[in-house]
Amino acid sequence: MKSPTFFPLGLALVLLGVASRSPAANWPAWRGPLGTGITEEKNLPVKWSATENVKWRVPLPEPGNSTPIVWGDRLFLTQSIGAQRTLLCLNRADGRTLWHQDVTTKPGAGPTHQTNPYCASSPVTDGERVIVWHGSDGLHCYTLTGEKLWSRDLGVQRHIWGYGASPIISGDGCFLNFGPGERNFLVAVDKRTGRTLWQHDEDIGYGEISPSPEPKSTKAAANATYVGSWTTPVIKQIDGRDQLLLSWPRRLAAYDPATGAELWTCAGLNPLAYTSPIYEGETVVAMGGFNGSTIAVRAGGRGDITASRRLWQHPRTKQRVGSGVIRDGYIFVHNDPGVAECFELATGKLVWEERLTSAGQTRQNWSSVLLSGDLCYTITQGGDGFIFKASPKFELVAVNPLGEPSNSSIVPSNGELFIRTAAALWCIAARR
Repeated sequence: MKSPTFFPLGLALVLLGVASRSPAANWPAWRGPLGTGITEEKNLPVKWSATENVKWRVPLPEPGNSTPIVWGDRLFLTQSIGAQRTLLCLNRADGRTLWHQDVTTKPGAGPTHQTNPYCASSPVTDGERVIVWHGSDGLHCYTLTGEKLWSRDLGVQRHIWGYGASPIISGDGCFLNFGPGERNFLVAVDKRTGRTLWQHDEDIGYGEISPSPEPKSTKAAANATYVGSWTTPVIKQIDGRDQLLLSWPRRLAAYDPATGAELWTCAGLNPLAYTSPIYEGETVVAMGGFNGSTIAVRAGGRGDITASRRLWQHPRTKQRVGSGVIRDGYIFVHNDPGVAECFELATGKLVWEERLTSAGQTRQNWSSVLLSGDLCYTITQGGDGFIFKASPKFELVAVNPLGEPSNSSIVPSNGELFIRTAAALWCIAARR
């Protein structure tokens, strides 16, 4: 394995200790160790620009939407390079490439959208192995030093907008929301071998959709493409046991991670789901996309709990791609149109909404919110990093322009921030 020439060259393989300097330093999965987007760190930078508080910047060969993960002294990032689907391992101290593993895409692997390049899923690690999903090009597992442990061909994923769900690890299982498209299923594999433990197939009503990369010209066929789940599942303890939560088209569902048995379901979502479920206490919130609906549920029970445990529903909301966070009974989300909102968790009541602007412009936002203490961090498609208070009273703390577009989310680790843009991977660190 040779280091790619588009990165600063280091040793072909550098053996670094994976022990973290503190538990909070590890960000092992998309949205962190619990999938909630909440970090225990409270000493993160609040000011940066293309020239201020930049520890390093590493150019990337092509745009991408995935978010890096961190374990100890290593960063892991997925990257599409022509016909290659690549997992990169970088030294967090300076961005040097330590190793990379490439998979060549197979013919007819499925389309994607120009705004959603291939390798949109983030990796996941448990500190011993790192697992990555490349859509139709398979699920792959490597050691932290780059040796392949196993690969699984799960079949073709095909949707005109591509894929984006990331795998998660819990116990001995690796869980993946495979889809969207003609085949949609939640699968658990043994993280050590890749062997399938169980699989739940979901019929999302995709039958009318043309499998070709371009939808048919009729309005009915075009509308039929507006169905799918890009949701990364989360695991929460409910009723004294772990339950896996996943937003499907039209419903939120909970599964037993050990067996795949569906425990309960709540209707009320629209046919598109991008965000992951978020929760505080007994309440779980699921948000639909494409101006769809939002529901809040008192988690637990058995079977269809729509009538008995659904707390509230917003039938129509702003377009949402990035996931929100919950703090002290309030929901905070930065929507696709560039509008941040705060809602009461108990009632769904809108507390405030603010259009976030930089240099007089509002940009779309696909990033998920990072919560550090009472601060919310996001970065827009214009490359503007916004920080606002997680408070029932709106307060904008900082606007930090990088000058490069981004569809990823901000990652914290040991007082530093890692930001993936369309052109580069950045390390932001406040000067001591």
